Amino acid sequence: MRRTTARTGLGDSTYLPEGFFKDPPDTSMEYARREMEMAMFGAVDELLENTKVRSRDVGIVVVNCCISCLAPSLSSMIVNRYKMKEGVVSYNLSGMGCTAGLVAVSLAKQLLQVHHNCYALVISTESITQNAYTGNERSKFLINCAFRVGGAAILLSNRPSDQGSAKYRFLHAVRTHMACSDLSYRCVILDEDSEGYLGMTVTKDLLVAATAAIKSNLTALAPLVLPVTERVRFLLSHITRCLQAANTEPYVPCFRESFEHFLPHVGGKPVLDQLQRSLGLTEADMEASRMTLYRYGNTSSSSVWYELAYAEAKGRIGRGDRVWQMAFGSGFKCCSVVWRAIRTVDREEATNVWSDEIDEFPVGLDHIAQLSYFSEPSKLA
Repeated sequence: MRRTTARTGLGDSTYLPEGFFKDPPDTSMEYARREMEMAMFGAVDELLENTKVRSRDVGIVVVNCCISCLAPSLSSMIVNRYKMKEGVVSYNLSGMGCTAGLVAVSLAKQLLQVHHNCYALVISTESITQNAYTGNERSKFLINCAFRVGGAAILLSNRPSDQGSAKYRFLHAVRTHMACSDLSYRCVILDEDSEGYLGMTVTKDLLVAATAAIKSNLTALAPLVLPVTERVRFLLSHITRCLQAANTEPYVPCFRESFEHFLPHVGGKPVLDQLQRSLGLTEADMEASRMTLYRYGNTSSSSVWYELAYAEAKGRIGRGDRVWQMAFGSGFKCCSVVWRAIRTVDREEATNVWSDEIDEFPVGLDHIAQLSYFSEPSKLA
């Protein structure tokens, strides 16, 4: 675990739950609830303060947390804490993996199409306290090495009066679900080891499943965002492969011409390396993702929001910029969301988790060695 953690791309300032610092560690329900309350309430408090929106004006609440399910639900915790109105429409998503943050905003967008003049509050977090693996199977260690405490709150609106104050316009959401494939379904799965310890198993099929899901997602996204020239080149390449040489490499469209900011789920260093190679991206394109992984670790579904906060704190979001967020996770699923900046986000305005230390980034990562996952053989073997 020590060797793996040193190679995941994480720095020394990430956050573990409070209960882990007890001796012995306290993984009780009390500490699990305290972890989630800290992440969720802290994010929502800051959001409502910055936007000057009253909690009773929120009409839709969507909360996502993958591997912890409380009763009452996390969405009920939010409604109770902020004394929201009785008619609030609330949803609690679980088991959706690291894609859930973008799935949640996609759901909120659809709900806003039928609930007019309304605010939708989306909260993404994950619980580590009761989900650390304490057994001895190496294929289950990854969640201990890469996942850290984090959370984010996002406010969406369809109120005409918010046109002037909103930062972004929601353009597209494309979701891909590959669970029909047994290989994809079983590559990341929560199960018990031979001694009865619960943990997340990662098989050697992970990168294969991730590549297939991302490829399918890009195929669906491309017609919505690529310029005409890139679409024509892709079509000609496809026709050529069908008629003449099926064994030739397909043309990979240049997505860099369609976006100013690419923010993929941080996952881990090997996944980011593979994405960079596949899409022909530069180190500058990957900066927000690598710095988020280094400073905050893999915060699951909220990581894409830490990346956006990084770009804002750097003062890089200009009016008209297109932002592409991509998340992928167990199932296997991939989700892309595209935004357009309505206005320039002033660096001084962007008060967020990065503000106090943004001038210290980026940092060099050359000292981090390649990571070899201790993965199980394929579940289909």
